[in-house]
Amino acid sequence: MSNKTEEARTKPAAKPALVPKLRFPEFRDAGEWAERQLNQILVKISSGLNIGQTNESTGYKVTRIETISNNVIDMSKIGYVRTEQDISCYRLEIGDILFSNINSLDHIGKNVIVDRDYDLYHGMNLLRLIVEPSVGDSKFIFYLLNTGQIRRSVRSRANKAVNQASINQSELGRTPVVVPNRNEQQKIADCLSSIDEIITLEARKIDTLKAHKKGLMQQLFPAEGETLPKLRFPEFQDAGEWNWKKLGELCVMRAGKFVPPAEISEMNRDGLYPCYGGNGLRGYVKTYTHSGNYPLIGRQGALCGNVILGEGKFHATEHAVVAAPFFGINTDWLFHVLLKLDLNRFATGQAQPGLSVDVLEKVACFAPRLENEQQKIADCLSSMDELIALETQKLDALKAHKKGLMQQLFPASGEVRK
Repeated sequence: MSNKTEEARTKPAAKPALVPKLRFPEFRDAGEWAERQLNQILVKISSGLNIGQTNESTGYKVTRIETISNNVIDMSKIGYVRTEQDISCYRLEIGDILFSNINSLDHIGKNVIVDRDYDLYHGMNLLRLIVEPSVGDSKFIFYLLNTGQIRRSVRSRANKAVNQASINQSELGRTPVVVPNRNEQQKIADCLSSIDEIITLEARKIDTLKAHKKGLMQQLFPAEGETLPKLRFPEFQDAGEWNWKKLGELCVMRAGKFVPPAEISEMNRDGLYPCYGGNGLRGYVKTYTHSGNYPLIGRQGALCGNVILGEGKFHATEHAVVAAPFFGINTDWLFHVLLKLDLNRFATGQAQPGLSVDVLEKVACFAPRLENEQQKIADCLSSMDELIALETQKLDALKAHKKGLMQQLFPASGEVRK
């Protein structure tokens, strides 16, 4: 064996370059990203205001864990404190990052950036991260903290307990990160922020469509105590009042069939059928109980009364009630009737709310005399559903595009040296 061969065997493998796969042209010759610890690019990491909170809308507005549970600052999920103390140092500023350091393991590490002045104060059970402006760009650090490698790093070093995990300030500060120079940080942050703006606009568009559909339903069906809808298609203006009916007169309702949890697959493979429970899709199984289109009603748990439309061949479990419309009752119209009725309000039981078939059959509603009018209403609302589904697909595609872009704009986990 030659000396060169032996040298090649014993020589340590070269460390991969600390550069992302995708780089803006002006930074391609800027060299590797720098290895740092998170605390080296922060002014401080601090805990929140340790004062008891209330739900009464008086005093100072303060954050809670749930304030950032959906990766945005949700002002409907804040608390309030009343105090004579000077708490001005806890007031959140634009660019601050709120970090969930005490949560279930799946949710630990969730974070948001303060993007505007909310007149909001830093409350308990969240950490506040303030970026050193001479070293880092706040939005870039926010995106960096949301990369898969950082989230995995935080979870792996968290202290685990039953149903909860936590990471303290010192350990979080030691999180290894790699960062480019500040100009490149700004460029990456601007790119991802522009995509976020498009995602936000698309989400608002979907919310607007859903609100429009809800308003349509309120007008296309008679209000409580009335026998005629406020909005009626021209050809049915003289068709007379709607008929008072019980749901049991519109459809046959039966609970589905039990399937052992071990037989439910999370992945959709050839030969498997969708399996629906009380809260929607549970997975995929080898058997099916129904073939066709049927409204399904959740009958147990917090979401009992939830209504979805099962289509094609599917398996309904015992936690779902299948509504099979009688002859002359349009399936899509019945589906929207069930949505409009808000069936959850008929649930009984406190700890485990439930809906029995007997209760559901007695729920009252009104139905138009003509099947053609049912069809017209169903077509109108179904077209709205199709539009909402199309826009939802666009939103999902935008989110997937952003995720793929982040994987290329930041060095992959295997390229980050520890």
